[in-house]
Amino acid sequence: MKEDNCLHAALLCLGMLSYTLAMATERLNSSRPSLHGHHEKGKEGQVLHRSKRGWVWNQFFVIEEYTGPDPVLVGRLHSDIDSGDGNIKYILSGEGAGIIFVIDDKSGNIHATKTLDREERAQYTLTAQAVDRHTNRPLEPPSEFIVKVQDINDNPPEFLHENYHANVPERSNVGTSVIQVTASDADDPTYGNSAKLVYSILEGQPYFSVEAQTGIIRTALPNMDREAKEEYHVVIQAKDMGGHMGGLSGTTRVTITLTDVNDNPPKFPQSVYQMSISEAAVPGEEAGRVKAKDPDIGENGLVAYNIIDGDGMEIFEITTDYETQEGVVKLKKHLDYESKKTYSLKVEAANVHIDPKFINNGPFKDTVTVKIGVEDADEPPVFLAPSYILEVEENVGPGTTVGRVHAKDPDAKNSPIRYSIDRHTDLDRYFSISPEDGSIMAIKKLDREEIAWHNISVFAAEIHNRHQEAKVPVAIRVLDVNDNAPKFSDAYETTVCERRQSNEPLITITAEDKDDTANGPRFIFSLPPEIIHNPNFTLRDNRDNTASVITRRTSFSRQMQDLYLLPIVISDGGSPALSSTNTLTIRVCGCDGDRISCNPEAYTLNAGLSTGALIAILACIVILLVIVVLFVTLKRQKKEPLIVFEEEDVRENIITYDDEGGGEEDTEAFDIATLQNPDGINGFIPRKDIKPEYQYMPRPGLRPAPNSVDVDDFISTRIQEADNDPTAPPYDSIQIYGYEGRGSVAGSLSSLESATTDSDLDYDYLQNWGPRFKKLADLYGSKDTFEDDS
Repeated sequence: MKEDNCLHAALLCLGMLSYTLAMATERLNSSRPSLHGHHEKGKEGQVLHRSKRGWVWNQFFVIEEYTGPDPVLVGRLHSDIDSGDGNIKYILSGEGAGIIFVIDDKSGNIHATKTLDREERAQYTLTAQAVDRHTNRPLEPPSEFIVKVQDINDNPPEFLHENYHANVPERSNVGTSVIQVTASDADDPTYGNSAKLVYSILEGQPYFSVEAQTGIIRTALPNMDREAKEEYHVVIQAKDMGGHMGGLSGTTRVTITLTDVNDNPPKFPQSVYQMSISEAAVPGEEAGRVKAKDPDIGENGLVAYNIIDGDGMEIFEITTDYETQEGVVKLKKHLDYESKKTYSLKVEAANVHIDPKFINNGPFKDTVTVKIGVEDADEPPVFLAPSYILEVEENVGPGTTVGRVHAKDPDAKNSPIRYSIDRHTDLDRYFSISPEDGSIMAIKKLDREEIAWHNISVFAAEIHNRHQEAKVPVAIRVLDVNDNAPKFSDAYETTVCERRQSNEPLITITAEDKDDTANGPRFIFSLPPEIIHNPNFTLRDNRDNTASVITRRTSFSRQMQDLYLLPIVISDGGSPALSSTNTLTIRVCGCDGDRISCNPEAYTLNAGLSTGALIAILACIVILLVIVVLFVTLKRQKKEPLIVFEEEDVRENIITYDDEGGGEEDTEAFDIATLQNPDGINGFIPRKDIKPEYQYMPRPGLRPAPNSVDVDDFISTRIQEADNDPTAPPYDSIQIYGYEGRGSVAGSLSSLESATTDSDLDYDYLQNWGPRFKKLADLYGSKDTFEDDS
């Protein structure tokens, strides 16, 4: 309320000052001196006046924002030729003439009829002229003058922005520049103090200050802490009139935020952390988390964790979760509750980024003790060895013990163990295992030559908790025994010439043994004792697991013997040694240079048959072939006679077609014209079941179509012919279509002759089928009926 009263008093004083200034300006404008013209004498004593400017003339001023009841007098125009008789008329033109400014055409007084605002327009340019009132003849040349609007302090200062935002680092020194705010005043800066601004701070002390002339805001207190208060609101005032009383003012609000610096070290909220982890945990599993609090933010608050001491440095590791700023303690190696139950770690937390300005506030790190307890877990059994290799001789009997595996429960309770074999690794079930002690036994005969190694897996599980299970690989090697005799490595066969000229070996043979090298080579070759003195061949052991066959004769005869079978005994080096007898086939051949002939048949024919005999045999074979071809040809051309059932006087031929139709409704699958006898193409087909008494000419409209005959039309034609045939008996008869095609060798397949045989089938039901089946009923009726008809 006090401020409002002061403002009203200031406005009242300003109004009175403006009115006084207007009156003074009016008196000044009306009392300006006139410019008089020069006088000259004319003819007859008349005084002539030389026309020249004689305005009472100067620059006019008017105060803006005048709010009086009457128009304000701006000034007065007067010419020295105006004698006051009212013959001169003053005219005003230019900017605002007649609207803002009006002139009394008699007196020349100019008044402003509207309130003027200097901030809208600072001056007006007008033109004045004096003319004769009666003739409007200009008495003086027109002349321009200016009306300036005189400024008053009617505009308060205004800031460029209503709200400002600024940042300054925390703990900045006193006088650190924060931001500069600027205000402007629409009043005339060249007239008085209306536009002279002074800045002051209304809110925000004692933290900030502002320079009065520049508007620069600066810090006023040292060591402002962001962690204590982060945001400040400052109000700045700009006042005109040099800040004196009566001046107008404007304000703006500045929000100042303290930005963070790394001025706080990390700190653990407690001195000891307790954690626990199961001994069954795998490496990489989390044991717990620690967190050091740092009130700084952003990169200034980043903390890195490290283990610097403790008995668990080799067992555990720590990593930094930068999202939560926590240290994550993880397991690095497997634990064993039975060997060690607790671990201790010393963990350090340190800032990643350190500001050198605040290094004296350090150290920027902290330490804490982490105690980790190991929890007991039900662990699976553990085999004493990571893998087993067992050996057993081949051919051992079922039930032979191969070896033993052993596992134990590492837990303190030491649960009993049960063993089993993974049958996916022993599909043929060669082995079994004792569930109690882990002894592995063979249950089938083992053959090293078939499978030399057996790789199986053995499970060990706790009896009371089958889910706790361990697995170990077991490799079983089958040892070799000498159970395979040596034999030829190939099915050897050789030849010998009848006239042998060289004493070189006929053939060199090798042997093979499925047994291991200890029971195989070296091989010993020999002939059986009963043919050691064989007069034809002998054997030489080369003592390198090969043997050579050598002939004892210089000539052989194929006529006497063309094939020799030489038995050879091969023994191995095993213990006990095994041997086998193998047969070498030797053929006697005729040799003529590089040509060798071992064909005994060719030799015999050449000796027993002449060329003429061979030609005679071939001629007989050719004659027999010709006879067979002629017989087949004649049989194909032979026609079989029509079969006539004498008892019923009924004939039937079966027409064979290679096309299977689609049923009774299918008339497109075959050509019905094939059923027509080409001999009856003239329209007359002789009856073959009776002997006609005379011939007759068929009716013209009943001639059959040569091709593409419809089945319905074809049958209708034949029925009409039968009805109009005068030679037909007065009873139903069967129409015979005896033509079966030219060149057919097929015989009759008629089943109608079964009517002449004794049959057990009863066809009496045909009597109930109507007149269309009467003939069939007569043919296939009962025997008594047939005999009565006869």
